Amino acid sequence: DNKFKQVPLIQVTSGGQRSLLKKKLQVCESQKSCLFVCDQILIFHHNLQINSLKILQCDFLDFFSSFCLGEYATVQEYNSLPGEDRDSEAYKSTKVERLFDPDEHGDIQRTVILQGHSGTGKSFTTQKIMSDWAFGRLYKDRFDFVFHLRCKELNQATGRKSRMDLLNYCQSSSSMINQVLRQSPERVLFLVDGFDELKFSLDVPKDSLPRDPWTQCSPEVTLSGLIRKQILHESFLLVTTSSTALDKLKEVVKPPVRYAEIVGFSKEGVEEYFQRFFKKEKNETLFTACFIPVICWIICTVYREQFDEGKEMIQSLETTTSIFVYFVGTLLRHHCQDLGQSALTILQGLGKLAEKGTEEQQVLFDHDSVSQTESDPSKVPFLCKFLQKKRVSQTTMYSFMHLSFQEFFTALSYVLLGDEEAQEKVRELLSKVRHGKANHHLLPIVHFLLGILNKEVAKRLEEKGISCSQGIWNQLKHFILEVIEKGKEDQIVRRTMQLFTFHCIYELHADDFAKEAMKTYTDINMSGSPLKKTDCWVLMYCLQHCKSIESLGLSGCNLTAENMNMLLPGLRKCKDLV
Repeated sequence: DNKFKQVPLIQVTSGGQRSLLKKKLQVCESQKSCLFVCDQILIFHHNLQINSLKILQCDFLDFFSSFCLGEYATVQEYNSLPGEDRDSEAYKSTKVERLFDPDEHGDIQRTVILQGHSGTGKSFTTQKIMSDWAFGRLYKDRFDFVFHLRCKELNQATGRKSRMDLLNYCQSSSSMINQVLRQSPERVLFLVDGFDELKFSLDVPKDSLPRDPWTQCSPEVTLSGLIRKQILHESFLLVTTSSTALDKLKEVVKPPVRYAEIVGFSKEGVEEYFQRFFKKEKNETLFTACFIPVICWIICTVYREQFDEGKEMIQSLETTTSIFVYFVGTLLRHHCQDLGQSALTILQGLGKLAEKGTEEQQVLFDHDSVSQTESDPSKVPFLCKFLQKKRVSQTTMYSFMHLSFQEFFTALSYVLLGDEEAQEKVRELLSKVRHGKANHHLLPIVHFLLGILNKEVAKRLEEKGISCSQGIWNQLKHFILEVIEKGKEDQIVRRTMQLFTFHCIYELHADDFAKEAMKTYTDINMSGSPLKKTDCWVLMYCLQHCKSIESLGLSGCNLTAENMNMLLPGLRKCKDLV
């Protein structure tokens, strides 16, 4: 297209300089949101480095294209949201390329909300959209510009900025952007990734929102104007968020909206990818875990390390935490030898950094912050390093490989403390979680803490000089039993916390506690909550530890015949299935 100029070669440094691409399509990098010209995720196509860790050379990007996206019924109002009862007919499969297609009534929703739990691939999906668009494989005839705004980086923005300030870092492209935004906003797509990671509120009075893209306001006002479609309302918008922040986003976004949920890899995709690494090995637990993309990548990374050394495959990994602990141990053995620090010292530093980030709801760290806990941040394999673009300079920033690693290391940081201090930290954590949805981002830390207390995981940690406090176990046990009791009386608690408590029971994987926790259940109602394959595996485990269940509600759970077959050992404990 002759209205696009040839773009200079883009360089991305990730453990070494790599020339990514030359493009005829122009993508602008935001001043604060580090908008790279697509294919930042090429780390999965090439042997790029996340610090000292060599990533598997596998076509992971193409694998992500086989995601199962479960789309809720397209609605004008918000009457089919996660957590609300819906039948399986309202939950249908779709693909990324169809997200902006007309619905059954011929209407096109210009706003799409893509939600999912941590690790299901929301950020990877937005990066793949950028990649496929830039290569002409996706939305080629629909959009002239695609802008990628990462909320975790927008948190760093200061001062008054217009939307143009947020989008523009390359002055040479300003006139082109201005022209498209003024003349054909309907040819523009904004990708806003990680709404749940925003530190500031978008609850801004409507009369204070900007009316055009050139008005300078605070970052929260400018972003609110974008998401509320106060300006450039003809443009298209895709926002990703965790499931826990969906209600908050619903209050900001302007209808009509299409809702979609990433529910993990398709069965065929997992089988294909799994067999690349496992060949003839059979492990139903690990196979099920691989439906969560980040877990799939971790498992196959560990197994590739073992395969390269000629070791036998480890078949004892049963829980998410056990997978993380084994992965961390593998990296410490093979990629931290030149750091000149003990494994315990490295873990303590990562734990302090993760805890600080969690307390401040921060996922990006500058070099000085990381240097306070790690002597040589660039060599720590659990951190990603990148250059954040400023108007006239660049600054080095770090983040954990994935948010789930920050959550894991936060939980581990509590265990690394002395017994009394550890109990106080956990007491504060559980107190915050009890205060409702505002602190639901802390639930994964509770989940990992219970996983760390698992007998096999604790044994593995003890080999590294890390012991778990009995006092922490007593606190967490009391918390889980308390939530179960509250859920029997409070429907909201049941709806928001029941599946979480089942996952916690599974993560601990202690038969005695599972029986104690499940003995009080006479009926279980999961109706209206779509269950993924991993959820079914967890539910089956919990049902097996029930004495007897009078009634099990599974209507509207979007269950396949395969999922029902997985539940079968637990269903034998149920007298009535509704």
